Amino acid sequence: MFWVLFLVAACLASALSCARLCLAASAAADQGPVTRDPELGLSLYEAAFLAGGPFRVTDLTLVTMHRARRLLLAHTGWATVVDPEGRDDLERSVIGAIGPGGQARIASIRSATAAADAVHALADRLAAAGLAVPDATRTGVTASVRAVRGAAALTLALGVIAFLMPGQDRATQAEIAAWFSLPLVLTLGCLFIARFEVHPHTRWASPDGQRLLGRIDPAGDPLTAVAVRGVSAVDDPALRTALSGRRAA
Repeated sequence: MFWVLFLVAACLASALSCARLCLAASAAADQGPVTRDPELGLSLYEAAFLAGGPFRVTDLTLVTMHRARRLLLAHTGWATVVDPEGRDDLERSVIGAIGPGGQARIASIRSATAAADAVHALADRLAAAGLAVPDATRTGVTASVRAVRGAAALTLALGVIAFLMPGQDRATQAEIAAWFSLPLVLTLGCLFIARFEVHPHTRWASPDGQRLLGRIDPAGDPLTAVAVRGVSAVDDPALRTALSGRRAA
């Protein structure tokens, strides 16, 4: 009966992880109302954040500066400052990430700018307006889903070990399989439900933000296309290569 200890551990891990996910999903669903008039629409930076998060905002800023010839993005993966005067906080964050030398790798610029105060301020404004999922909520849901997956893997592993332990007849093995199937069904069922009920809360945009994004037509405007669709919407192959980082210097 030593396998019972394995079963208890599997049941505890499954129950606690599923309860954690339920609490996280409940907190995510209990977001405040939208405090901004939906008719005002979204700016390009706001659309970029809701569609793809901080890195999408950074990509939009880089493309905007490149198209205005204030920044040169080479297909080799380097960025060179042409105009050191940024037009807004995000452009100034890009220039600050490049540094006084006026040239830096695009990959390092993207990472630094995505973590800059200007992007955090944009995220906070959207979250306060009810259009973006708060960072704590999104990370909490993601961590909870990961915990349930871990509990499912642990249950399966303990069940296999218990099933293969020596000195057991077929009846005992059948009993082990039946008992371990309970926490396994619990965790897998929780993950299945979360795929449809919780997944929207792991995105950058809240349901209201997603509705506003759905009203945007990216056709005909290259910058809007980048904001909504990302780097893949860049029409210049060399610029797309520079941003995707597929080539080394």
